[in-house]
Amino acid sequence: MRLDVVSLAPEAFAPLQGLGVIGRAFAAGRAALHVHNPRDFAPDRYRKVDDEPYGGGAGMVLKPEPVYAAVESIPVLTRRRVLLMSPQGTPLEQADLRRWAADYDQLIFLCGHYEGFDERIRALADEEVSIGDFVLTGGELPAMTIINGVVRLLPGTVGTEACLEEESHSALLLEHPHYTRPADFRGMTVPDVLRSGDHGAIARWRSQQQQERTQRRRPDLYARWRVQQQQQ
Repeated sequence: MRLDVVSLAPEAFAPLQGLGVIGRAFAAGRAALHVHNPRDFAPDRYRKVDDEPYGGGAGMVLKPEPVYAAVESIPVLTRRRVLLMSPQGTPLEQADLRRWAADYDQLIFLCGHYEGFDERIRALADEEVSIGDFVLTGGELPAMTIINGVVRLLPGTVGTEACLEEESHSALLLEHPHYTRPADFRGMTVPDVLRSGDHGAIARWRSQQQQERTQRRRPDLYARWRVQQQQQ
């Protein structure tokens, strides 16, 4: 998969190249990361990428010309998607990461900065994405979050595909508890069922734990899961 990022802070993405299984995926060629700085496409000699907003107001606004030029310089693959990082976007879900990993060979990330971006930049995007109801100084962290989430889903990135199927949010429910040795640590013991060898009982226990944990911690997800179960 080809990943292109349009950002005024290209250095922010360097750590991804060495980040555990994500870094190994880049090293193995499963994904390729390219970062494009709009300053390199600014039409004036001062490399100006922002300006005061029409109508007045605080802060500076990211200009459209350098962003458009940066995007238009990027090679176009057949199956590509342009994602605009924005607190006004659709909340990110695991299903989005799976969809982008499966359906596209190229993802382009537009990272805003300053007070905001010129409204006309929205016309470049296929989707606007938010990672939460809060505001950051730029779109770099949201873009890195999505890159991490998508690359780990690419075939061969993680050890076993089963790990991806059983984790939190894959089917709306949160993941069940995990334990390893020792069986007793400071008085906190591993549930007997996990040491029983009864795989049917273990599966039932894990399913029950998923439901109980989701209902307690994320009642919104649990309600959606209940509706989904009733529709099946």
